[in-house]
Amino acid sequence: MAAKSPIMNVMMRASEKAARSLLRDFNEVEHLQVSRKGPSDFVSAADRRSEELIFNELKKARPDYCFMMEESGEVKGNNPDYCWIIDPLDGTTNFLHGMPHWCISIALEHKGEIVAALVHDPVKDEMFHAEKGGGAFIAHKGRLRVSGRNKAEESLIAIGGASRFGKDKRERFIKEFSAMNYAGFDLRRFGAAALDLCYVAAGRYEGFWERDLSPWDVAAGILIVKESGGFISELDDIRKNPVHTGNVLAANESLFDDIGRVLRQAS
Repeated sequence: MAAKSPIMNVMMRASEKAARSLLRDFNEVEHLQVSRKGPSDFVSAADRRSEELIFNELKKARPDYCFMMEESGEVKGNNPDYCWIIDPLDGTTNFLHGMPHWCISIALEHKGEIVAALVHDPVKDEMFHAEKGGGAFIAHKGRLRVSGRNKAEESLIAIGGASRFGKDKRERFIKEFSAMNYAGFDLRRFGAAALDLCYVAAGRYEGFWERDLSPWDVAAGILIVKESGGFISELDDIRKNPVHTGNVLAANESLFDDIGRVLRQAS
């Protein structure tokens, strides 16, 4: 395994600190499920605590960098070339329901390009990470490689959802879902986009698509897929950066064009 850079060590340290806090909170969620109020406020507080821990650790190490965060928004720094993109709890709904499938996502963007990425699943003790040009890895297990499967009927494809959007977007999602299903792909919805992308990188999925995501949902996962040999593009316009449009297609080389074709024809 390649040696970790100082910046990756900083990212890992920040994530590990937040993970300890989130795991303590997650262990309390099941006790709150039986209350009438439910755990929503508790989980929102857990999310904010995680973000604060990550922010403070990264700010201490790189005080001049900018931040883009799910909860706190943008924080300007003295060095606008560098920006941390942070999701302190991706898969909040899973966390809220006591489902053990959620993660922390941290990416570093340099002049519009993601150069370092980390996605940490504390429950399963899996930490995916990558740096530009250095490959993608899962801590303590080794290098990540996308799968070599090339047939729709042998493939698993991760999907997003559209329940939170208006009628037009829901109808488009239904068309795309139906087209992919008709083409023979086996589809899965697990509810954490950052982990979906990492599972493509690890060869557990052959592909993933979702629309209308935020930069903190996908920034880290996109680099991890690229560095594992996968292909990434914007769903509607390959000239655009999917980190900032939120419309993402990721897949192994064998199926990337096929999946893209099916989705374009459906839309």
